[in-house]
Amino acid sequence: MVAYRIDRRTGVATYVQIVQQTKQALRLGLLEPGDKLPTAREVVEATAINPNTVLKAYRELEREGLVEARRGLGTFVRRSLGAARADSPLTAELSDWAARARAEGLDRDDVAALFTAVLDEHFAAELNEDHEDHEHEDHKEDLKGDQE
Repeated sequence: MVAYRIDRRTGVATYVQIVQQTKQALRLGLLEPGDKLPTAREVVEATAINPNTVLKAYRELEREGLVEARRGLGTFVRRSLGAARADSPLTAELSDWAARARAEGLDRDDVAALFTAVLDEHFAAELNEDHEDHEHEDHKEDLKGDQE
């Protein structure tokens, strides 16, 4: 079962943090199809957040087709995400790298910036495709607006 950690200092909405953490658990194989998410009450007890916030996050996950609410039973995982497993050898290598970065004096934000830069470099083609897709959609919306 996933245990949510809410960081009120990030400026990220609480429900978004729950959505992000659930997706991360799905990507890492910590949650699999058929698994039950914690009840809103359990999340509220563990995190001291409003139950409506939990329900909003679960509705967002349901809208994305990742979970389904079963009346009287709870909320269950419908499908997984990605192929990154928590027990992958890459996890150990990344953990070692993060430890070395910390030993070199980098803080969390420095590590995140460095890691993001490397990701952007290695996945640049995908970023460009996404950008081009959005530009194409924006252009279609402009044309549609001109016709109305």
